[in-house]
Formats: sequence, structure tokens, C-alpha cells
Amino acid sequence: MKDFPDFMKRPANRIATASQSTKAVAGHVFDGSGDSQMAFWTCHQTASSTPHTHEYDESMVVIQGCYTVIVDGRRIPLTEGEECFFPRGLLPGGEVAAATRTRQAFGGHRADRSPGP
Repeated sequence: MKDFPDFMKRPANRIATASQSTKAVAGHVFDGSGDSQMAFWTCHQTASSTPHTHEYDESMVVIQGCYTVIVDGRRIPLTEGEECFFPRGLLPGGEVAAATRTRQAFGGHRADRSPGP
């Protein structure tokens, strides 16, 4: 599979641009209990992810492609099937290759939806 299924990419679940740390990505979000969220991201071109921190834990798995996590100057490439856990307060950035898809679970509210259709 080279893309997420259409039901996961419904416009009502699209993540607002202001909620994204990486340009050139399309993201869709789903809400869980206790303010937790799960997001599905597709990067359309090679891009950098701005270093950012959260007040909650995050778990990421690469579905396809390569996402290089950058923490304290260390580069950790993650490829298909590899996972990474970010404890709250960590300040990671990253680089993502074109056509990379990831799934991220957040222990708190991470992303707002785009307004309107």
C-alpha cells in the first residue's frame, strides 16, 4: 500500500497547517480519550521538521520511507516498520524523505483540524 485509505483522509480530519511542524506534509488526525490523538502524515517532498517539544509523550512508527530524528545533534534514521518514543519535554527535530508516511500517537492534544471543507 502506497497511501493511507480514503476513509483516513477525509477532509473533516485534515490537520490545519498551523498545527504542523513540517512543511509539505498532509496530515489527518483522530481523537482518543483523555485528549489523546493519533495522526497520519504523508510527506510529499523532502523536508525538515522544526525542533519542537510537547507536554505529553509521543510514539511514532514509519509506515513507508525514512524519517531521520535529530536530537541533541544525533541523527537517528528510522525506516519502514521502525518506531521511536519521545518522552514529554524532549526537543526533537527531523528530516523526512519525500513519499514518507508516519503514524504518531500523542498522549495529549497535538493537532487542530483545518476549518471548513
